[in-house]
Amino acid sequence: MKINLHVWRQKNADEKGHFEEYNLNDISEDMSFLEMFDVLNEQLIKEGKEPVAFEHDCREGICGACSMTINGIPHGPEKATTTCQLHMRKFKDGETIYVEPFRAKAFPVIRDLIVDRSAFDKIIQAGGYISINTGNAQDAHNLPIKKENADLAMDAAACIGCGACVAACPNSAAMLFVSAKVSQFSLLPQGQPERKRRALAMVNTMDDLGFGNCRNYYECEAACPKEVSVRFIARLNREYMKASLLPPKD
Repeated sequence: MKINLHVWRQKNADEKGHFEEYNLNDISEDMSFLEMFDVLNEQLIKEGKEPVAFEHDCREGICGACSMTINGIPHGPEKATTTCQLHMRKFKDGETIYVEPFRAKAFPVIRDLIVDRSAFDKIIQAGGYISINTGNAQDAHNLPIKKENADLAMDAAACIGCGACVAACPNSAAMLFVSAKVSQFSLLPQGQPERKRRALAMVNTMDDLGFGNCRNYYECEAACPKEVSVRFIARLNREYMKASLLPPKD
């Protein structure tokens, strides 16, 4: 395959970025998108040029580090797939592909295709955990949990925090991410003692970090590689409203 790439190049958050054009030949349709970028970087290094900086870790669709916007779509055109699991057979021979970083005020560019997503870490630090001692782990059958709640908690916990929801949202909202992290605890007994405090702290931190508001575009759900549902946003809204009306006692 021949591929015409337009890749976003930017030295840091303070410098102006721009697209640079690269032409690649003999790209196998069985390559992953990141393997194609490995070929590009090898070519650039041989030419004495600076390789393209991009993030990756597991390359197994688990960690979400491979955050790229491909032809305007976070993680690319294949639904429920991270960039590292996107294969070149999804593109046509001779196709032009535009690749840029996730765009959001809360995700400043570090270099080229790498953005700083530590804002998500700060939201988790605000309340995305259980700090109250709930005792030792019990046998599964000793802790009565409705199957519906257990299944929903697992669906929420599937969020890998990649940030595609933020990049896809016209308002750069982080509601899908926050709602998944809040919901996975609010559905389980272990998360009840800090339920109100968690919802207030995580939402307020999200707002302080400059994420936008949810306008129900549903672009977040469409871009999510783990198909986290927007129904968790409705659950978050309920959790936040209840916590605001009856705030937790310190």
